[in-house]
Amino acid sequence: MNDNPFIYNQTDTGALNRFFAKIYGFVAAGIGVSAVTAFLALTVFQELTFNLLLRGGSIFVWAIMIAEIALVFVASGAAAKNSPAALPLFLGYSVVNGFTMSVVLLAYTGQTVLTAFLSAVGMFAVMAVIGMTTKKDLSAMGQALIAALVGVIIASLVNLFLQSSGMSFLISIISVLIFSGLIAYDNQRIRYVFEETGGQVSQGWAISMALQLYLDFVNLFLNLLRIFGSRD
Repeated sequence: MNDNPFIYNQTDTGALNRFFAKIYGFVAAGIGVSAVTAFLALTVFQELTFNLLLRGGSIFVWAIMIAEIALVFVASGAAAKNSPAALPLFLGYSVVNGFTMSVVLLAYTGQTVLTAFLSAVGMFAVMAVIGMTTKKDLSAMGQALIAALVGVIIASLVNLFLQSSGMSFLISIISVLIFSGLIAYDNQRIRYVFEETGGQVSQGWAISMALQLYLDFVNLFLNLLRIFGSRD
């Protein structure tokens, strides 16, 4: 597909598993970087975090959000071009997202955060296995879920003005269903591309899929956090 492909012997029955392990290594690195960043922001650099929020206010929050969106597009573009900068950009995005999550976590108890995280891990694992092993083509489902995600984003923007807790709760439930489905879809897509290319898949594409799975997990976790946090 691009230069610097991962080339596996098609007669090696463990080739696909090793390819998945490579991608999930990137995913784990991204989640780990985000977790460490969030932990440091809430502990070692807690005072600095609070000062940035107090002095920067809403302008600072919007600046971070815009930076996140920009980094996602830049990292995705670099991955599509199989650029060596793709992995550093992915990890850089993980740092920024980790800081953002630290701000979100301030609103929840430690027990709620732990429950949401473990639930997200469990759901992610189940849906990933389904995507890796199912023989049913999930392409149509994936396209429908992406369309539904656009609708959820629009509804979320509308709710910024309505400030409806009921609507927010409903959006979170729908989002959990959407990202659960996308996890299965993305894992099947990895398998299909690997098989169609005979295992000759670029590292850039692997990083692109790792970024997608990272986003699936983070969004699943954040929406579960909102659902469980509504009980606090």
